[in-house]
Amino acid sequence: MTVRVDHGVTSGTFSLDGEIHEVENNIWVIGDDTDCIVIDAPHSVEDILAVVDGRTVKAILCTHAHDDHVRVAPALRVATGAPILLHPDDRPLWELTHADELWDVDITDGQSIKVGGAALTVLHTPGHAPGAVCIYVHDLGCVFTGDTLFQGGPGATGRSFSDARVIEQSIRRRLFDLPDETVVHTGHGSDTTIGAERANLG
Repeated sequence: MTVRVDHGVTSGTFSLDGEIHEVENNIWVIGDDTDCIVIDAPHSVEDILAVVDGRTVKAILCTHAHDDHVRVAPALRVATGAPILLHPDDRPLWELTHADELWDVDITDGQSIKVGGAALTVLHTPGHAPGAVCIYVHDLGCVFTGDTLFQGGPGATGRSFSDARVIEQSIRRRLFDLPDETVVHTGHGSDTTIGAERANLG
């Protein structure tokens, strides 16, 4: 069976530092016809399960722990039986949303996670959040960047636990090592490519 990426969009709120914003988040699911991995758990279990479409969820792989990316992770874990994977540096952010329960498995830089015959490589890319990661899938020529890199440049900084200098270093050192034609699947908004964002960042 061929591994593929499936996509949906769900709406809700993002809250941090006393501010609340309405946001739309991308839902990304990667796998074959039988098994899949869900990347992030934004807003709605039902919307995520619609993209899963009856497959077995092997893991809920979080790019970072802002509430709009992990709010329904525990509920999705209950619904699917899948473990939640998160970089441990994001524990302070996770605890802002889920003070009474933790994720299941720590992920580390360079770790390989397999589904549907494809290897998903974890790239630790702090800056937007201390434990932010991107997920590179060489076999599909794509990278899931969460809120680290968007069409038009780096993700937001200026809030608690973020750092503009660090996110730019992460992008230059980790993401710009990828081929220019690599498709960037973002946490919000449209796809882009590494080549386009290399030109945007200068």
